[in-house]
Amino acid sequence: MSYNKEIVIDAEGLILGRLASVVAKFLKYGYRVYIVNAEKAVISGDPHTVKESYALWFEIKTLRNPSKWSPHRPRNPVSIVKYAVRGMLPKNPFKKITLLKKLKVYVGYPEEVKKMNLTAIEVPEARASKLKHEYVTVGEVARYLGWRGEA
Repeated sequence: MSYNKEIVIDAEGLILGRLASVVAKFLKYGYRVYIVNAEKAVISGDPHTVKESYALWFEIKTLRNPSKWSPHRPRNPVSIVKYAVRGMLPKNPFKKITLLKKLKVYVGYPEEVKKMNLTAIEVPEARASKLKHEYVTVGEVARYLGWRGEA
């Protein structure tokens, strides 16, 4: 019995925080996870408030060597999704780094992932259709922060 420990999750229409917690569980169980359509994941809340809260990250500064000590702020959807998953992983730095190496995030659905013929996982508890209020996509937040990618 060959058991494939590699899975693909389509983030289109999934809530980012719930998606991140599910992905973190899969990573802890030893799976290699590929997230596709990262720009189509959603963040719940008033769109203007969400965009402004992400923009607040850029106001945090330090005087001593900002490139080394300032917090690194993600601008593109891939980094935003990885940052959310990173926050759900164990706080042990060695475990966190080894688990993050098993995570690949893509904008769109690349041909290389389609050719791998991996198991696609549905995450019904993270569907944005369950939300009763407004939400904004990760791609819109990234564009607000200055991302100029295609999607």
